[in-house]
Amino acid sequence: MSAPVLDASALRELQRPLKEQYRQDAASAQIPATATASLGGEGIVAEVTSWAGPVQAGLHPAAGGDGTLACSADILLQALVGCAGVTLRSVATALGVTLHGGTVTARGTWDARGTLGVDREAPVGLTDIELVFDLDTDADEATTAKLLQLTERYCVVARTLVDPPALSVRLA
Repeated sequence: MSAPVLDASALRELQRPLKEQYRQDAASAQIPATATASLGGEGIVAEVTSWAGPVQAGLHPAAGGDGTLACSADILLQALVGCAGVTLRSVATALGVTLHGGTVTARGTWDARGTLGVDREAPVGLTDIELVFDLDTDADEATTAKLLQLTERYCVVARTLVDPPALSVRLA
C-alpha cells in the first residue's frame, strides 16, 4: 500500500483541521504511543508487534546472536531514518521543494563490552549517531539547509534522541 501523493496545498488542507483542533484543545494533541514485545517461545527472542507485522528481535552477533534476528540498535536507527525521511518529505512538500529521490542513513556505534558487562566503564547503548541525507533535488544549497534544519526540528525520533524523556522501568 502506498501513501497518497500530496502537493503543498493538499498537505495544508489535510492538516488544517488537525492544527485547528490542536489549537482549540491542546489535550487532543497528546498522542499516546505504545510498543509491545511478547516474550513467549523458545530462545532469547522478543517478538515486537509492528504495523508491518511481527519483528523478531534477538541478540546481535557481537553479543552472541547468529545474525538471523533483528538487532534492537538497528531497529532504533531504522525508526530514526523512517521518521526523518517522512519528516523531510513533509517539509519539502510544504515548502514546494521537489525531491526526485534520495536516501537517509543513520550510523551509530555501540560498545559490546558495556552490553555484556565486560567493562563497567564502557557505555551501554548507541553513541555518536550520525544522520546523513543524500538528496536528489533541484533545490539550492540554502533551501536544502532549511530542509535539514526543519527535519531535525520536527522529526519525533530525532528530537527524542536529542532531548531524551525521563524513562521509568517497573513491573506491571
